[in-house]
Amino acid sequence: MTDRFARLFGGTKPVIAMVHLGALPGAPLHDAAAGLDGLVAGARADLLALQAAGVDAVMFGNENDRPYEFTVDTASTAAMAYVIGRLRAEITVPFGVNVLWDPMASVALAAATGAAFVREIFTGAYASDMGMWTPDAGKAMRYRDRLGRGDLLMLYNVSAEFADSLDRRPIADRARSAVFSSIPDAVLVSGPITGEPAALSDLRAVKDALPAVPVLANTGVRHATVAEVLGIADGCIVGSALKVDGDTWNPVDPERAADFMNRARAARGGS
Repeated sequence: MTDRFARLFGGTKPVIAMVHLGALPGAPLHDAAAGLDGLVAGARADLLALQAAGVDAVMFGNENDRPYEFTVDTASTAAMAYVIGRLRAEITVPFGVNVLWDPMASVALAAATGAAFVREIFTGAYASDMGMWTPDAGKAMRYRDRLGRGDLLMLYNVSAEFADSLDRRPIADRARSAVFSSIPDAVLVSGPITGEPAALSDLRAVKDALPAVPVLANTGVRHATVAEVLGIADGCIVGSALKVDGDTWNPVDPERAADFMNRARAARGGS
């Protein structure tokens, strides 16, 4: 496990829980009547419920900004910064950010808010619902350093949702190559779409290929599977399973979140 990752998460297998913001201004699903105050209120309720459940970290994301963009409107990043700024004094765990699907905006938001980590698709080439997807890890990493955030942990998702990789190497080889060429702090393995699990065989193959690098399950971890997932992976990112009825678009259910964390703690030996 990398020293930077271990220092942030204390050597445990962290559960990073999603705070999914409502659709931001300019997005088709934005609730103009509720406005920015409505976004803050929804995010606050989810944040407090997740922290009460004992999650190890949270990540703020714009999951509701469908259809997604590769170059996000500046207003979206600004609105996310505003919401996080309003909540900053109430955040008691490490937090990260993800502006879908824009690495540069994600890094900028992290720099503006003091986030400890960022998640994105930084490497590879994909055919996706949004068109051809060709991120630039070198540009994003250099941007991070220009903004004075060399301490910012970079979590690389190597199996993009809503997309198919044009690189036909096995996922373990793509992950090894990303680590060699781009020096991420952790590698994430995803399912085909938000809320759907990564194949355990993919997760195991990547972890076997990268024994010294943190490998996390990025999507679709459920109450019934968290023990098995943490038996392979070095942590997980979870959103849908903690929501009312397990529905991605619902608010966090405090009881579901607490039950999930009880299972996660048991799976990692009570840590």
